[in-house]
Amino acid sequence: MREIHSHERQQFEKLFKQEKIDRFDDRFKMLEVFLQTEQHVTVNSLWLILKDKKISLASEFIEETLELMCRFGFAQKNRFDDGIVHYEHRHLGQHHDHMICTKCGKIIEFKNDQLEQLQSQVVSGFGFHMLQHRMEIYGICADCLKSREQQMPLISARQGEQVIIKNLVGGNKARMRLLSMGLRVGDELEVITNNGQGQLVVAVGFQRYVLGRGMSQKVIVGPKE
Repeated sequence: MREIHSHERQQFEKLFKQEKIDRFDDRFKMLEVFLQTEQHVTVNSLWLILKDKKISLASEFIEETLELMCRFGFAQKNRFDDGIVHYEHRHLGQHHDHMICTKCGKIIEFKNDQLEQLQSQVVSGFGFHMLQHRMEIYGICADCLKSREQQMPLISARQGEQVIIKNLVGGNKARMRLLSMGLRVGDELEVITNNGQGQLVVAVGFQRYVLGRGMSQKVIVGPKE
């Protein structure tokens, strides 16, 4: 990795000076810190890392430099399900995909040669010429699974999560309303929409249901085994 980073520094200096990019010294300091940061960074998180290293740069300058680094192939921009732009290293000739935890936001990089070969076979079978691809798998990481509550109100379940209804609470009126909708203890339920506000959309089998947030508090669910 040191050899790769050394090559990246040389290429950065050559290209940025060749293109007469201004404030080269500040941008090079940014590159050094960026290469040392083995994580996906946002403009704000990189600003904090730089500040911790006593490097004071405006966030606008940091964003501009990251965009230049993407343009010249030193960084790659990703916009995951949270909508926030993340930047990561882009080392030529290397490719990886991502697993994103929808609970804590952790981003895990992975590479699987068999999966890459299978993707190539699939696109070839369609007579398709693949230029690039990106795989993002959303779920819950191992650490969050360990700390996840065994029972929780439906309102706390993450979008895309599959759970089992464990109990219906809140009095006879609320239970009867839920039962009349077709929801039963033991049903396997998929959370279609839960954006933290407004109604939830869930599905049991091929049937969709719309629940208010108050009613969603009365459906107690647990993780699917």
